[in-house]
Amino acid sequence: MEQQQHFRVVIAGGGAAGISTAARLVSAGIKDIAVIEPSDTHYYQPFWTFVGAGVVPATASTRPMAQVMPQGVQWIKARAGQFDPDNQTVTTADGQTIGYDYLVVAVGLQIDWHKIAGLPDALGKEGVSSNYRYDLAPLTWQNIQGFRGGNAVFTFPPPPIKCAGAPQKIMYLAEDYFRKQGIREKSRVLYYCATPTIFSVPGYATALTEQVIQPRGIETFFRHDLVEVRAAAREAIFRNLDSGEEVVQPYDLLHVVPPMSAPDCISQSPLANPAGWVDVSKQTLQHVRYSNVFALGDASSLPTSKTAAAIRAQMPVLTTNLLAVMNGGQAVAEYDGYTSCPLITAYGKLILAEFDYNLNPKETFPFDQSRERYSMYLLKRYIIPVIYWDGLLKGKRWPGLMG
Repeated sequence: MEQQQHFRVVIAGGGAAGISTAARLVSAGIKDIAVIEPSDTHYYQPFWTFVGAGVVPATASTRPMAQVMPQGVQWIKARAGQFDPDNQTVTTADGQTIGYDYLVVAVGLQIDWHKIAGLPDALGKEGVSSNYRYDLAPLTWQNIQGFRGGNAVFTFPPPPIKCAGAPQKIMYLAEDYFRKQGIREKSRVLYYCATPTIFSVPGYATALTEQVIQPRGIETFFRHDLVEVRAAAREAIFRNLDSGEEVVQPYDLLHVVPPMSAPDCISQSPLANPAGWVDVSKQTLQHVRYSNVFALGDASSLPTSKTAAAIRAQMPVLTTNLLAVMNGGQAVAEYDGYTSCPLITAYGKLILAEFDYNLNPKETFPFDQSRERYSMYLLKRYIIPVIYWDGLLKGKRWPGLMG
């Protein structure tokens, strides 16, 4: 295919990572930038927990892509299909070949609904939903409202997944709603989680266990992976990851978090590490083999949580290093793995987890953030969305806190 276009910088992906990077580069005076992104709509996905809990409408999470695309960039409205870093090209799914001097990969990850037997047909029907899709999050709220007792089952797949706190946030909100409606005594709230603990950072895990899970009678089953949904029988089938045993769990409400993986266009390219993610230095975000390629966000190999807050901390490091390389220098700025997970534990309560690569707390406020607080709930509900739309997406150096 004859090369059709060439740009100094090509950014593959128009989510939080791609748009914020493009905006920062434009503000630094870089011209001749292209963003490859097929979607007409940009989604603020952290709001989908609130959508599923009836706090905000789904439309509150959306803006037209044209509205958030930085002025001065070329928007190539297509999906990135193939990466050829040896020839410095990206081929789109519709056959365009785009050349670049420098490449930023920010294509996110892919959600593998099909890897759970029976799930694609069950989604959106008979009490089965997921906040990991825009059209299904409102159904989560319908299911919570319509629940009259029985088994409310919430799942967490083997990581990595985006926003790893989201699977338990909706469970806490649902449990709180059941309590307020007077049906908690007729209900079991069950959390089937593929990881060995409720949260990776020990201090926050202890806080969640002692402040939320135990006092509220939530039943946890760790090292269990959802492998099948039998919708006709209303049964969720889990595999015990330690024993291999099959566990059959009847449900009346089932919130599923599907497995996720690196996009095929990355995992099948020379950019990938053995696990399929863009193989970059965890400090500099520069590719380990191609010095003119950088990556951030969910598609990268960075061993941290895949959240918007992590992107907020990664983006200034990436742009600083990219600009240095473009000017003939070296990538020396370093990212420490900072990420944030605002853990909504009830309507009006939140534990604000912030930590680095080493799972050490890296907290913003001068108080114990492992305590449930109304003020942190207000931050999540009202302030962080403003930081996202008016700060991150415009490439500004605003605080993090956007998981």
